[in-house]
Amino acid sequence: MLFAIAYLASGHARWLGLEMGDLRVQLLFAAVGVPLMFAAATTVQLWLARRRGALLVPANAGDAWFQAGFYAVNGPIEEAFFRGLMQGGLALLWGTPVAFVIATAAYVLYHKLGRWTWADTLATALVGIPLGLGFWLLPGPPSLIGVSLAHIAATCGFLGPGPYLLKKLHLI
Repeated sequence: MLFAIAYLASGHARWLGLEMGDLRVQLLFAAVGVPLMFAAATTVQLWLARRRGALLVPANAGDAWFQAGFYAVNGPIEEAFFRGLMQGGLALLWGTPVAFVIATAAYVLYHKLGRWTWADTLATALVGIPLGLGFWLLPGPPSLIGVSLAHIAATCGFLGPGPYLLKKLHLI
């Protein structure tokens, strides 16, 4: 809702990330980021699960796919808020480096609201930092395309499909 208000009130500001950016670069970022973020998130989840001695795993493949569908909606929403609204908007006020730090810290700490452990919460920095940098540094106008696709993959690696895969491969 805040994103829509900012978009309409700002006269469709480019800093929100609704532009395509350089579409080839956005898709290349996603092509590299999706498998990398999925694998990294699954690996971090494996390490954390072994450390805590527990892991929530979907009941079956259908449940894992259902969860993935939710993450496909949730990822772009989080990116629109933390990258577009916060990082883009704060960059206008205080500059891009400060905006990157504040938006990334807010993204990480936001996950603590879901009663995540501190280890799990801090692991989200492994997503927030590269995606914040991607939103900031990729050529062209800011775009949510590449970072949203990579975010979806990271979430699917950490929750739902990733843990399901770990269980199926007998790694946990």
